[in-house]
Amino acid sequence: MQVVSIISTKGGVGKTTTAANLGGFIADAGLRVLLLDLDVQPTLSSYFMLSVRAPGGIYEMLAFNERRIEQLVSRTAIVGLDLVLSNDDRGELSTLLLHAPDGRLRLRHLLPTFRTHYDLLLIDTQGARSVLLEMAVLASDLALSPVTPEILAARELRRGTLQLIEDIAPYRHLGIEPPPLRLLINRVHPVSSNARMVQQALRQVFQEQAGVQVLDTDVPAIEAYPRAATRGLPVHRVEYRQPAGRTAPAALETMRTLAGELFPAWRERFALVTGRPVVRTSGGHLKFTKPGCTSIYTSATASDHRADRNARAQLRRADRQAQEIGHG
Repeated sequence: MQVVSIISTKGGVGKTTTAANLGGFIADAGLRVLLLDLDVQPTLSSYFMLSVRAPGGIYEMLAFNERRIEQLVSRTAIVGLDLVLSNDDRGELSTLLLHAPDGRLRLRHLLPTFRTHYDLLLIDTQGARSVLLEMAVLASDLALSPVTPEILAARELRRGTLQLIEDIAPYRHLGIEPPPLRLLINRVHPVSSNARMVQQALRQVFQEQAGVQVLDTDVPAIEAYPRAATRGLPVHRVEYRQPAGRTAPAALETMRTLAGELFPAWRERFALVTGRPVVRTSGGHLKFTKPGCTSIYTSATASDHRADRNARAQLRRADRQAQEIGHG
C-alpha cells in the first residue's frame, strides 16, 4: 500500500479537490483506494455519496486506536473508493495528539490495519500547520502539495510547507525519512501571463532542491472541477472529451497524466480508464455504463484483473464504433 498525504499550510489551494479526483480516477482504474479525511472541516467526507456509512471515523481511529475496518471505513458510491470520515467535530484531536507520547507517529503505527485491504491511501489534511499535519507527513511515502500560480501562494509554500518538511527531519534518528515532496501547480489560467510567470519561477526555484520536484503535469482552471464537485463525481467522469476550441486538455486526460506521473507502475491501468461510471452487480461483476452506449459487464468477478482489462478493451471498441457511426 502506498501512502500519499496531500498537504499545504495554506488553505484554498485545492487539496480536497485533488484528493477526491485523484482517488476517484485511480479507483476507476481498478485499484483499491482509501481516502482519509484529517481536515477538521470535513469537505472530503461530504464530497461523495456513501453507500455504507461506518459508525466511526478518524476520531475513533486516532483517539482510541480503533483498528476494526468495519467500524472505521465508509464506502462511497464509487466502486473501489472507501473513506474514513472526519468526525472530530469539536477539534479535540490536535490537543490529544499533542500531549500523547506517540502523537505524531500514531497514524504511522496504525497503517498496518489497512495494508492488506488497499493499494493506495490518500490523506487529505488541514490547510494550517498542526500536529495532525505533521502526523500525516510522517506516515507518508510521498507528500503532494498543490500550489496555485500566485506570488503569495509561492511565498507561503516556502515559508510553511517546505519548513514543515525540514522540521520533521530529526525523525531520521528513529529511522523515519521525510517523504519526497511533489508540487502540483493547480488552477492554471491559460491566458494569464502572471500565472505563467509564477509557474516558470516555481520550476526554476525548485529545480535543484533535493527531495522537492515540481510535477510536469499542471491542472487547468476549468469549470469541470466545480461542476464535478456539485454532482459528487470524480472530474474524469464529468469531462472525458476536450471541448471544441479549448486549449486545456479534457479533465480525464489531466487526471490520467497526473496519476501516471505520481504512480508510474500503474500507468497501464490508467490508460484503460474511459470516464464510464462503474457499478458492482449483485453477483460481484463490474458493469460499465456510458450515456448512448450499451452497458458492458466483466465476464468474471471484479477481483479478476484480466476480466477488468477485457471489459475496458470492449469499452474502447464500443467508443470507436460509436464515433465511426457518428462520422458515417
